[in-house]
Amino acid sequence: MDEQNSDQLSQPSQSIDDKAHRTRTRRRGGILEDAILQATWNELCEVGYAHLTMEGVATRAETNKAVVYRRWPNKVKLVVAALKRHVPKSINDVPDTGDLRNDVLILLREIAHSLQTIGAETIHGLMIEYVGKDLISFLAQIKRPGTENKFTVAIMTILRNAEMRGEVTLEKISPRIISLPADLLRYELLMTHEPISDKVISEIVDDIFLPLVHS
Repeated sequence: MDEQNSDQLSQPSQSIDDKAHRTRTRRRGGILEDAILQATWNELCEVGYAHLTMEGVATRAETNKAVVYRRWPNKVKLVVAALKRHVPKSINDVPDTGDLRNDVLILLREIAHSLQTIGAETIHGLMIEYVGKDLISFLAQIKRPGTENKFTVAIMTILRNAEMRGEVTLEKISPRIISLPADLLRYELLMTHEPISDKVISEIVDDIFLPLVHS
């Protein structure tokens, strides 16, 4: 009698579990993609890039490995997709403090902050497994597909504002100089494999960029 009552009491719980399982397996499209990318971000934060696996992401997302592979063929593409979803945009509002130096410093610090949010280990792992201009551009600008080069737009806005204040003459500044701060950030990242410090940013602005735009 007691065993029968026990079976009856356990039955509703089993039904609830089965229903939850069926609900998970029915996830489609954006809902499933959101769950996988969130699971990837959580795994990245908890175990790091080196120990992140497609199987671990699938388990956390409560799906199976084949579902993950159908959307992202390898770990690199999955992690980059998660970073695009979860890392804050490096350029929000273009700085306009009334001073060229301050504006450029703020802009470069925003980009550096995004890189530090990603973390040195993840950056190193991605560079080892997927070295290419698309990734380098992403790391420097956290750029969304289909968008303009946000750094170029921002630095041109800053320089136009500076020209209106009489600080620079824009027509004398070559496109190579305009892109130089972002290029130097990329170089620093690739050569040192370290987060970009505030000291490095100040040196890029004060020792290289400003002397060129003022010359």
